[in-house]
Amino acid sequence: MARTALFVIDIQADLAQDPRTEIPHAARIRDVGTAVLSKARMAIDNELSRGLRANLSIIIVQHHETPENGSLVKGSKPWELVFNPRNETERIVEKTTSDTFESNQHLADHLKAEGIEEIVAFGIQSEYCVQSTCEGALAAGFKVVLLQGAHSTYDIGSRKAEEIEREVEEKLRKEGAEIIPWDAWQP
Repeated sequence: MARTALFVIDIQADLAQDPRTEIPHAARIRDVGTAVLSKARMAIDNELSRGLRANLSIIIVQHHETPENGSLVKGSKPWELVFNPRNETERIVEKTTSDTFESNQHLADHLKAEGIEEIVAFGIQSEYCVQSTCEGALAAGFKVVLLQGAHSTYDIGSRKAEEIEREVEEKLRKEGAEIIPWDAWQP
């Protein structure tokens, strides 16, 4: 049976919990992330309690960089995750580039070996790591679903974060991803 991996992309302290550096819609991403993870974890628990193999895996993506390149230095407070894995059914995948698959050359093969055919994604920053990871997943042959309203970024110049979110969704839709409202997604 085809399985799904839920990618929680770069929801880290500096981007989502520090009022001095967080994206404008950090509270929305934290709230929606909590709701999406709750729904996903409930579905996993339900399957496991019935003695079934969970059809969903949770992958928490954590970006790290050198001090010269940014604040997400491994082991620092800004680098810490907002959502941590709760048990062995969830795992952290670290990355050093925008595309999780580029940073982890064997990730696609490992996921496919686990029967995963679909990647459902949400997180921070829409036009960088979220978009790049979705494109990497598409290039690796996965079906990709981006959760609308569950990803965001910084305002850039006169462009507001919401406008950038929509641009990313449209670009990914044209590349073959499915875009669905986060609250319509059913694990």
